[in-house]
Amino acid sequence: MVSSTVFQSPQLPYPSATKSAAKPTTTAVTAVRFPVRACLSADSVAATKTPHRRPADENIRDEARRHSSGNSHGFSAVYIPFNADPSSTESYSLDEIVYRSRSGGLLDVSHDLEALKKYDGQYWRSLFDSRVGKTTWPYGSGVWSKKEWVLPEIDGDDIVSAFEGNSNLFWAERFGKEFLGMTDLWVKHCGISHTGSFKDLGMTVLVSQVNRLRKMNRPVVGVGCASTGDTSAALSAYCASAGIPSIVFLPANRISIAQLVQPIANGAFVLSIDTDFDGCMQLIREVTAELPIYLANSLNSLRLEGQKTAAIEILQQFDWEVPDWVIVPGGNLGNIYAFYKGFHMCKELGLVDRIPRLVCAQAANANPLYLHYKAGWGEFKPVKANTTFASAIQIGDPVSIDRAVYALKNSDGIVEEATEEELMDAMAKADSTGMFICPHTGVALTALFKLRESGVIKPTDRTVVVSTAHGLKFTQSKIDYHSKNIPDMDCRFANPPVQVKADFGSVMDVLRKYLLSKDPKC
Repeated sequence: MVSSTVFQSPQLPYPSATKSAAKPTTTAVTAVRFPVRACLSADSVAATKTPHRRPADENIRDEARRHSSGNSHGFSAVYIPFNADPSSTESYSLDEIVYRSRSGGLLDVSHDLEALKKYDGQYWRSLFDSRVGKTTWPYGSGVWSKKEWVLPEIDGDDIVSAFEGNSNLFWAERFGKEFLGMTDLWVKHCGISHTGSFKDLGMTVLVSQVNRLRKMNRPVVGVGCASTGDTSAALSAYCASAGIPSIVFLPANRISIAQLVQPIANGAFVLSIDTDFDGCMQLIREVTAELPIYLANSLNSLRLEGQKTAAIEILQQFDWEVPDWVIVPGGNLGNIYAFYKGFHMCKELGLVDRIPRLVCAQAANANPLYLHYKAGWGEFKPVKANTTFASAIQIGDPVSIDRAVYALKNSDGIVEEATEEELMDAMAKADSTGMFICPHTGVALTALFKLRESGVIKPTDRTVVVSTAHGLKFTQSKIDYHSKNIPDMDCRFANPPVQVKADFGSVMDVLRKYLLSKDPKC
């Protein structure tokens, strides 16, 4: 009998059940259904050699339900206090509605690593690789293709997914060569996703768990978040897909129109509040303590379980080779910890033998982590965040400060900052080589420029810059830059349109001048 997790995988060997087990022989078949358990009878193998398309009246969720046999693999996860003492016994079921430990600290999702270690690194690599690009529910998602490491006990019927993840890892060949003298620079385009940002990776996990809780008749009427734009877009889309009410607190006049329209279009109940993100965050915490609204901000550690899969994807895309550096923009600081957690989990479970060095990049106008780092990790002091084009990281009192510090200390990490002019120039340079990035990615690229200039990052270091959102969400900032319409900014790489009279001679004169600037031989 095939156990709960199945997927189509052509001509792969059976993974070994433990690290000490001998390597299995390859079974040459057209397609084999793999269970999570590394044991199938000969009859089971024979029965799965010839795949058949599902019945015409059956959708992919129905097909997954037909093959499911419940949680038979024995994997599990619970909430524990973040960075808890090993002697601590405090833990909570993921089915409990809890955001803080008894002491008021952050929580973390802790997986039963001993159960996961019953399968060696080669097993997990083969399992994850075999699911890429498939439509088998829910494994076509870059998040749920790692389901055993995310929410191992959730039923596939409860999962709310847009097959997010599996985002492009772009070789920035020209940008790296011309601007940085680098040969192995990559940009992980997490913004090429359902709602245009990396927040989809975490929101599919959180909303799926809420969907499960509602089916269990837990007191959850809706899901709420404070947002600088991208979180609200992801929350409203996934809640709309599941038919769950979403409530969004947005700081008035501080996010782009493209970001504002997304939750509105997806039917969220949007409150535009005359405060900044930190003020919205305080209000949503108070509200969710009084009303049956589930908190969706990264104070809730479930989202980080989805976001960590981007780190695993990077390793997959390099055929399980570890890059030297990964640079992540940081605002509320959950994402830098999520990347650390994904890399560390791969090392712990034997998929790789080391983790990359991490860099967190902040806007100088909202740089509490940078100041904390430069002060030698002394006492953390929140700041009043000033306006920045990188609006999604305009946060002065980040919820995940402790997580970020932990991740950076344990990855020999670095924190850098970018002024407004630096981040906008970096964005323009990247765009001029064929990308179309967001200002937050401009912050990360500025960090890269500074670390190259100081010699910390070498020309041949394999470096990944994480692009967190799609540039189309931030077109007004690009228009202002290329129109040279930003006060106190030179906009050195602006490329404004040339106004030309509507006659042949004028057009020819302009074109000749342009071609001569590109090639004097013309």
